[in-house]
Amino acid sequence: MDTGPAIFAATVFLLFGAALLTWTGARVLKGAPVAEGVRPVLAVPLSLLGGGVSLALGAWCLARV
Repeated sequence: MDTGPAIFAATVFLLFGAALLTWTGARVLKGAPVAEGVRPVLAVPLSLLGGGVSLALGAWCLARV
């Protein structure tokens, strides 16, 4: 009965994580700022960490199904 919400949450986490990592990679390759007004030394690792955590949460949700 709880598989529907778990699959939905996993999908949201996985899509967000993949999109965030793709967007961050594209911005870094172009040399554009990842976050406006934030130093790249701080913004890039935090963005990568957020994307990785989101992917991990999505995988964890799928593993619990």
